[in-house]
Amino acid sequence: MRDPLVHGSPADPDRVSISVISHGHAQLIASLLSDVAAHVRTPIEVILTLNLPERLPFEPARFDFPLRIVENAVPKGFAANQNAAFHLSRGGFFCVLNPDIRIERDPFPELLKCLRNRSVGVAAPLIRNPEGSIEDSARRFPTPASILRKALLHGTEVDYQIKDETIYPDWVAGMFMVFPREVFAALGGFDERYFLYYEDVNLCARLMLTSKRVALCPSALAVHDARRQSLRSLRYMLWHLSSMMRYFVFWAGHLAWRRIAGERS
Repeated sequence: MRDPLVHGSPADPDRVSISVISHGHAQLIASLLSDVAAHVRTPIEVILTLNLPERLPFEPARFDFPLRIVENAVPKGFAANQNAAFHLSRGGFFCVLNPDIRIERDPFPELLKCLRNRSVGVAAPLIRNPEGSIEDSARRFPTPASILRKALLHGTEVDYQIKDETIYPDWVAGMFMVFPREVFAALGGFDERYFLYYEDVNLCARLMLTSKRVALCPSALAVHDARRQSLRSLRYMLWHLSSMMRYFVFWAGHLAWRRIAGERS
């Protein structure tokens, strides 16, 4: 991936570039952008990618932050859309944000505070569901055994207990991730061979190989009104399984070997 810092105007080092992708989620996007307008005081820009043709229920000019709308002629995968948004962005930080996220207060000051630690390559907020329960958005790298165990336990097992202090999990879910611009550029962005699902796991695995850490910052909060498409749609479920297999083929053995080597050293 080419960094626009090299090929265009300099990035604003204090600005957060927020990338949101809509797959017919216009009403969710309207609610999210209203939240951003009401609560976020950090300098931002928003890049909204319409992956499918749709009519937006708002005028872009109504918001007091820069809003750029990209309309895809052909639908793209999550990774390709996010990488394309990064090319257009000018902020010193790049934020990947799902349409079904709701914001009740500005999470970015605390997230950027976490990123001042130069060992951290990506930061995420604490995610709650609409009922107020903490979601399992910080996880250990998956293995076939862990996935089977989670299925048998119906997803009730959590990998990390989240309290008041920042934790450093293996990976965080791609519903809300904030990267320093130079980190995302150095990684080459998301791996576009993953059409949907596991892009976040794969990216955090590659981040670990650069000795950067993943941080979940509980002092930053967001709400996730989960869509859970893979549980209701055969097409989404097949994408999920395909991405899972790609991850295991290319990464699981390598990561296991690195951990064994680290324990022996």
